[in-house]
Amino acid sequence: METETATRWLTDAEQCAWRTHLDVNRLLTHQLERDLQPFGLTMNDYEILVNLSESEGLRMRMSDLASATLQSKSRLSHQITRMENGNLVRRENCESDRRGLFAVLTEHGLETMRRVAPHHVASVRRHFIDLLPEEALEELHKSLTPVAEHLRNHRGKP
Repeated sequence: METETATRWLTDAEQCAWRTHLDVNRLLTHQLERDLQPFGLTMNDYEILVNLSESEGLRMRMSDLASATLQSKSRLSHQITRMENGNLVRRENCESDRRGLFAVLTEHGLETMRRVAPHHVASVRRHFIDLLPEEALEELHKSLTPVAEHLRNHRGKP
């Protein structure tokens, strides 16, 4: 026999905080996407370029890249195919694992990253960082870190 538990509805303050978070998340993501459009990139493209540019040898196993970008292997494969068509990345076989593949940043991809990164950082500053005082940024980081850690530890779990 299941025991019913009462739903802990959000208080007005909690509801306000939650909805503000949702608004900021949607609106900021939308704006950052718009600011990448002139470069022919999406936020997913940019995130892949960042991950590859920060990886040893400018390469990552496809499975690790899927995990890092929170994409299914199938979705990432389609994304990489599109980015290969733009000469931003290429796939290489993994010699130690015949079934494994690497996504590798091309020279054009690295040059694209170098060209776009300053514009992206300026967009992040203009639409987020510069709107908050330093103390608020520190508090935001402190407040959101446990949430991020919780969600990382519970990825793929109900």
